Amino acid sequence: MPRIALLAGSKIAIVNAGEDAVILAPPPPREPVADVAAAVRDSLRFPLGGDPLEALVSRGGRATLVIEPPAQPVPQTPVDPRPAAIAAALSELERVGVRSADTTILVAGGLARRTGRRDVDQLVTPELARRFRGAVEVHDAESPELVPVDGDGLRDIRVHPALLDTDLVLTLSAAETVLHGGAGLLVGAADAATIRAAGAYSLLETAASRGWQVGVALERALARRVSVIGTSLVLTLPRLTGMLQGYPYEEESVERLVRSPVRHVFGALPGAIRRRALRAVPASRGVSAAFSGPPSVAHAEALLRGTEERARSLGEPLDAICLGVPGTTPYLPRERPNPLLAAYLGLGLALRLWRDAFPVVEGGTAILVHPFERRFAHPSQQPYRNFFRAIRAGSARELDLTREAELAAAADPKAIAAYRDGHTHHPLLPYADWSACAPALGRLGTVLVAGCRDHDAARALGLVPTHGVGAAIQMAQGRIDRPLRIGFVLAPPFFPLRVRT
Repeated sequence: MPRIALLAGSKIAIVNAGEDAVILAPPPPREPVADVAAAVRDSLRFPLGGDPLEALVSRGGRATLVIEPPAQPVPQTPVDPRPAAIAAALSELERVGVRSADTTILVAGGLARRTGRRDVDQLVTPELARRFRGAVEVHDAESPELVPVDGDGLRDIRVHPALLDTDLVLTLSAAETVLHGGAGLLVGAADAATIRAAGAYSLLETAASRGWQVGVALERALARRVSVIGTSLVLTLPRLTGMLQGYPYEEESVERLVRSPVRHVFGALPGAIRRRALRAVPASRGVSAAFSGPPSVAHAEALLRGTEERARSLGEPLDAICLGVPGTTPYLPRERPNPLLAAYLGLGLALRLWRDAFPVVEGGTAILVHPFERRFAHPSQQPYRNFFRAIRAGSARELDLTREAELAAAADPKAIAAYRDGHTHHPLLPYADWSACAPALGRLGTVLVAGCRDHDAARALGLVPTHGVGAAIQMAQGRIDRPLRIGFVLAPPFFPLRVRT
């Protein structure tokens, strides 16, 4: 019986997979381009559609460069190509006559904790941080200075004034999902209610994505008032070295990790040391391609390219799927995830990265391997603590209860003030994360949490706690009257699944 290694929280769980189990690992990373800056420059000079950058703004004009905090993809790597891409984009603006002093960098972080000044410096290269003379704005979804945008389907939508008080809007992002990057950056610079409503059934298909539709409508509305162009990067999967070298792409690396005696020593270490060691694992990402043009066009092309590079094909939907949930958050700063964030990583992120069909049969089983400890990093995760307090009288599956709690959170002046001061995430973010789990929960019959330590936290979310992966697999087998077809996802990194319908 094959044994596989899953990263669960800050531990490495060894699982006995059946002979007929489907082992799902991402393809090896593509070779990155040698010069990220050159790729960005060429894409802006020769866009997929529309005019090149130099034809969109006159010399002496003003520009707003919209960027994203590098929260996606998970996990974050110490070596990231986006700072070099930002520097290249600003150099191109200077080349066409837009001075650094006339450029505004807008950090569109949506409902996540607002990026502090020290953290903003980490988004760009040290050389750029020293020489940049323009303004840096961190979006505030509750600011009274947000301005309304007129357009089809854009009623009551307000955006950051830097998107309108300019001659050119240039977005720069990584093409990870239909919600993250591209026109989604414009949604991330809108009011809280608009960001909260920007969801998607699949993170790789635009058809059923309200967030994509709003982003495209915002892009068109802005294009009627200012010039708009976007650059989307196709990031490679991370390359790991050290004790995780080759994981999870090479079968030999998985076997080496299973047999390694270091694994036992690592598991015996305190949790804080394990998390620090995992963050210190040498890893890097590159860029395999860069596309420019209208933000939605460039992003769609880059997303298709990235999906083809990173996807793993699945012949037909599984009866059950098992995946380890990493011990990090999908937002900055990287912290230990609370149970809701752990559920979001598994259900709202990993199980929405599919094309053509959901990877599990209707009424199937998902197994999340994570301890589900109810700990909340202070102060940033205070809204998640409030979420669990609000649903303690019932379950998060009770729509009336969560709807009432969300309305109360949206009107909580203390929570909103903490968000605006940069201390916490927005009080609506936990409810957005829980809504993101709804597509998977609607297709699955049950979700089992293997290795769960806080049973009450799992039950509050309508999930079923189990002692370990073996017990969870037996429960999944007991739900059907045929041999269980189960898949084990070797992640992170999370990767797309292409499912035959």
